[in-house]
Amino acid sequence: MPDNRLPFEVPGLEEDFSRIEVRRSARRKKTISAEIVSDALVVSIPERLSQADEQHWVTEMASRLSSRMRRDRLNDEGALLRRAAQLGDRFLGGLRPRDISWVGQQRSRWGSCSPQDGSIVISSAIADYPPWVRDYVILHELAHLLVPDHSERFWTLVGAYPMTERARGYLIAKGEA
Repeated sequence: MPDNRLPFEVPGLEEDFSRIEVRRSARRKKTISAEIVSDALVVSIPERLSQADEQHWVTEMASRLSSRMRRDRLNDEGALLRRAAQLGDRFLGGLRPRDISWVGQQRSRWGSCSPQDGSIVISSAIADYPPWVRDYVILHELAHLLVPDHSERFWTLVGAYPMTERARGYLIAKGEA
């Protein structure tokens, strides 16, 4: 089947899918389906659909799958702990939190930690943010387990993450930094 690249963007979903493919089929009469193949969203549609209908259904299916992926991220606490361990190993000499979990949206913070007991909570508001932003927030909170303030030592630790400035810019643009 041909690999039809979309002639349009699906705003806000570019971080979930590296590309979006549309497969038109003469055999498909009514149904529309979508699946994730590697990191691509593949949407199968009837051949007769107009470009406007194609855009509508691709956007709809991308939104549905993106929401499902977000729910999966929020429900997989083990994945959050594994990611924190990977970041701790890579940037903070093997530091690991005792516990890390998602928490309902916070008003003024995207994460917080308790150095006394080694626990971290990450706001579910960032579950849909790009992975490099989520990693920055996790690493930021991990660094607070070692240095509870925002001193020069703290920023040196966080600055080891190569996406620090970009992630901070992203959060500032979102109005959350």
